[in-house]
Order: sequence, then C-alpha cells, then structure tokens
Amino acid sequence: MRPFIFLSLFALACPRTQIPDAASLQAAAVDEAALDRSVAPCDDFYQFACGGWMAKNPVPPDRARWVRSFSEIDKRNEERVRGLIEAAAAGRVKDPDGGKLGDLYAVCLDEAKAETESPRALQAALARVAAVSDAKDLAREVAAFHRDGAPAFFDFDSGQDFKDATQVIGIADQGGMGLPDRDYYLAQDEKKAAIRKQYVEHAGKLLALAGSANAGAEAQTVMRIETALAKGALDRTARRNPANIYHRIERAGLAKTAPRFDWDGYFAALGYPDVRAINVAVPAFFTAFDEVVAATPIEDLRTYLRWTVIRLAAPMLGKSFVEERFRFVSQAFTGSKEDLPRWKKCVAFATGAMGQSVGRLFVEGVFGEEGKAASVEMIRAIEDAFEKNLGSLAWMDEATRAQAKEKLHRIANQIAFPNKWRDYSSLEVDRGSWLANATRAARFDAQRRLEKIGKPLDREDWEWPPSIVNAQYDPSLNRMQFPAGILQPPFFSRDAAPAENYGGIGFVMGHELVHGFDDEGRQYDGAGNLRDWWTQASGKAYEERAQCVADQYSGYTVLDGQHVNGKLTLGENIADVAGVKMAYRALLARRGDRPPEKPVGGFSEEQRFFLAAAQVWCSNEREQLTRMRLVTDPHSPPRYRVIGPLSNSPDFAAAFQCKPGSRMAPEKRCEVW
Repeated sequence: MRPFIFLSLFALACPRTQIPDAASLQAAAVDEAALDRSVAPCDDFYQFACGGWMAKNPVPPDRARWVRSFSEIDKRNEERVRGLIEAAAAGRVKDPDGGKLGDLYAVCLDEAKAETESPRALQAALARVAAVSDAKDLAREVAAFHRDGAPAFFDFDSGQDFKDATQVIGIADQGGMGLPDRDYYLAQDEKKAAIRKQYVEHAGKLLALAGSANAGAEAQTVMRIETALAKGALDRTARRNPANIYHRIERAGLAKTAPRFDWDGYFAALGYPDVRAINVAVPAFFTAFDEVVAATPIEDLRTYLRWTVIRLAAPMLGKSFVEERFRFVSQAFTGSKEDLPRWKKCVAFATGAMGQSVGRLFVEGVFGEEGKAASVEMIRAIEDAFEKNLGSLAWMDEATRAQAKEKLHRIANQIAFPNKWRDYSSLEVDRGSWLANATRAARFDAQRRLEKIGKPLDREDWEWPPSIVNAQYDPSLNRMQFPAGILQPPFFSRDAAPAENYGGIGFVMGHELVHGFDDEGRQYDGAGNLRDWWTQASGKAYEERAQCVADQYSGYTVLDGQHVNGKLTLGENIADVAGVKMAYRALLARRGDRPPEKPVGGFSEEQRFFLAAAQVWCSNEREQLTRMRLVTDPHSPPRYRVIGPLSNSPDFAAAFQCKPGSRMAPEKRCEVW
C-alpha cells in the first residue's frame, strides 16, 4: 500500500495517525462507565459494553466518526504531536530532521501563503498540462504525475512478485478515479446517482475557481472519462482474491494490452526506461484505458489531467478551494459539520510527509523498551495458542497441518519501530508553499518506492509511520507489524491487568496473525509466495467454514435494509472470530494452574477480557460515512466486530453464562480456526 502524501478526499475527515500524551498511558482498558446495564450481555453485548459510552460521546462536529480506542487517543495526542514538532523545530528536542519538520508544519499553517504561493505552484502544474498536444506529450505528462505520486489514469508502483517473493517488480494497476470506488460510477441506485451529480457539480466549481472558462462542460468530460475507466476496473470483492490481480505479462504484455499509449516514452520520462518485469494487475482496466486514449480528443485528456491536479491540490489552496472541497466531501461521504482546524491538518500532513521522523520523536519521547518487550512476549503467547489450536482441528489433514505450522514458524514480527530510520536528507523542504512541499514529499516517496524495482527485497523496511494507530499482516512478506502508536491504552498498558491487555492489543495481535490464514492469506506460503499448499480435502473443508462466516455477516443489517457485504469483509471477519479466540486461549495459558484473578467491578477475569475486546470498538458514526464504508471498507461495522466474533465464541458464552439459543449464544456458530 502506497502511503499517499497528497491529502486524499477523506484523509482530513478521518485522520489515522495518532500519538498519545503522557496522561493516556495510565488509562484503564475496561471502562465501566461505558456500560449500558439495561441490556443483558447475552442479548446484545455491543450495546451492553458500549451503550453508556455511545450516549455520552456524540461525534464531534469536525469528525465523521468517533471511536473509543482511536479517537479518544487522538483527542489527547494531537497536541502532543504538535508539541513534538515544535520542540524539534526549535531545537528543544534534538533530531536531525527537526528543521524540516518545522518548515513543513509552519508553511502549512500559513494561510496567507495558501492564498498566494500555493496557487502559483498550482498554475505552474496546470501550465505543464496545457502544453500537452499529442500522444508523446501525454505519456510524458502521465509519467510526471506518477513521479509526483499523483494517480493519473492508472497507478504504477513497486511490489513483490506474488509467485517469487524475493523479487521486487513493477505493478501496473487500476486508478485515476476521483470517487472512492468504481461502484459510485456504475451502480444505479438513487444515492450513488445523487453522488455522481454532486461530484460533477463539485468538479465544475473547483475547475472554475482554478480559472476554467467552460467549467461545467469540463466537469462532464471528467465524469465521462472516469466512468470509462471505472468500467474496466475490478470490484473490491474480486480484488481480494490475489489470483485476480496477478498477471505477470511484463512490459511487452502491457504494451499489447494498451498499444495506443506510448509506453516507451512513459517509462523513459518516469526515469526507469529499462523496466521489463511487470505485474499488470487488471488487464481489462488497461484495455479500457487504451480505448479512452484512442477515443478521447487531446483537449479532453488535458481536461482530465487538469482536474486531477486541482482535485489533489484543493486542500492546500486558498479558502474558497478548501471550503468547496469540504462541502462536497461532507455532503457525499462524511457528514462532518465543520472542517478540521488547520493545525490538525498540518500535524497530519507533516506526519504523512516525514512519518519516520515523527515516529522517532514519538518513540524517544513516549515509548520505552519495556513496552516493546511485553508486546513481544504477548505475540509469542498468541502464536503458541494458534499452534496448539492447529493440532485440534479435525477438519485439517496432517499434510496441510504441517504446511500451516511451517508458515506459522516463519512469520516475522516487527514491533514498535524500525531498526533503521529512513533517511530524508534528499527531501527538499522550504517555507514557500504547502502545495510545493507536498509535491516534493510525494515525489520523494514515489521515487523511493520505484527504486526498489529490480533490487534485493528489504524485509526490514517499514512503510507506515511508527506512530500510526494500526497494525497489519503482509502475506507477501509473511510479516506482522505493530507500530508503537497502537501499543498504547486502551489497547495496551504496562499497568493494566493481563486480561485487559489480552482483550485489547491481544485481540489485535490474534487478528493480524489469523490474516496469514484467512481466505486470502492462506493462499500464500511461509516464504510469501502465492502457492496452493492445501490438499483438496482440507481446502474444501476450509471453504465450507469460510462460507458459513460470509453468510452469517451478510445477514447483518446496517442502514435501511442494507447488509454487510460478507464476501468483501470475509478476511477481516475470519480474523476477528479466530483472533479473539487465540488471545483468550493465550491468556488462559499464561494463567496456567493459578487461580483466576479476583473480580473487579463485579466482573471476573474472563469477563473483563471480553469487555476489553468489545470496548475497543465502541463507536458513533455519521450516516454518510457508514454508507461509504459499506461499499469500500473490508471491515465490518464496529457493532458486528463485537456481535459476530463473540456470538461465535463458546468461551464468551461460558464467561457470561449465556443460555443456548440466545443472541450471543446461537445454536449455529461459524468458525474457521
């Protein structure tokens, strides 16, 4: 996943990078005030665990959602991030990148320059587009966009070869669409049709602000081109199957798929004229792109490129651009009532541009080696629980079980922060304009990634900022990553009881581990290669169990009859169901023969584990964002990240003494692992 530096349509509405202040390090994992005791835990455990919190924590006006675990950390830590950047810039905290961080942050804050200097940078980019007059110019300009990390028409990046994970090759993939998913262009339901209309109006307004004399017609041109691209794109559910996005047809095959685009000129202008090894992820998309290039007048292609520049630059321009962008995004996708304060945008921007520099400040100022050691111990305990569980699976034969164990033993774990920090010495930063700095930062990152093609794989590299509140499993690397940002309360605290830590970060660790064995991850072997290591019988048994999970979640209703997409969310749901099981079993193994801890607040140790796991997902969310997430998000809505896994858990039913047949202890349970 490319960490895109330009601010996307949704990044400022839903920021992901969060760094806690010192006070948050003492927070308790289980919040008894968050409970709704009017609801029986066996009827609706999400409401029981989170109802009190939901009633007291409406979504703030400048947000689209508010989540206990992520957002409450964010509320406390944004000032901390600002303080770290300002201290480093002033030399109060010694860091080699302190000056650059300070410049990025300061020029972002300068609203006057957003009205003067950023528009100058915009006009320079638009002048470059205006000079495109033929097919060769088009190829060179598309390459210039991609050098700057801007997705024009398609995406070109580096990545591992699915079937030889030691190779880093080029990846040509679908892209270049301004709406968040192909379905927004193609679906015929009333709400998406309304959003298409809003998008055209929005494009017209921004094009007019940038000086277009015929903005309304140009906006229609943009929609026509992007819709043509969407028709060739693969839907999100199909993209979850790696076989559907692996087509190693090389540069020669790419040229045959889209023969009317000047690929030699493109790769020369990109700076990599000799690239040959390429996975063309979605060949049908490049056929559609080729038809767009052939059938569209050059002036219309220039219009699309001009719109792409303006669309990406809008958050960094003057007040009129920012307000129009917020109006559209809020109306169509987030429902936020107010835009974020500028300083919060600038914290997010500086972190996106120089994430490892911010992460280094965070690690040195907040996170200690003791927390890293405790995290490593917990991960190992959960891996042990998974291995013991493998031995108990009657549906898996011995040949497949041996392969699964081999893969498990080869999983690499990256905890808290990288062993080697990224070198930003070649990144140019000044106090000229926010847009110019954003372009240079995106260019730096795009070049860093493209230079990996043909080079030995660096398994130690971190793409994410260490300060991010998130975690991941990468099947091609067979690696889990737990940045320092998530190893904080309420996920994890050195002062919390084991049950609460295992219910919080332990659940996350179990979840990421199981991604190596979900319906997508199970297709990769221990070396990270896409290879079928399953016997036919075990593979069929797996698919039957996975289908049970998909059907179960597809039955969950969210908004006015809309259902969760059980196929799109299948991998995350499998990981939730098994992840909480592995964390719980690891907790029991840790306790061994010792008696359970004494109840706290009337809840046993086992019950507090499940409360901690549930309260991670306490959430309020605006309707517009929920609708978008149902289309684009492979995760189920927060309510069902609690209801689904725990209703499938006999351990939960035993802990709360749920009667068979109750909602949280149904007669039919779904479980893969």
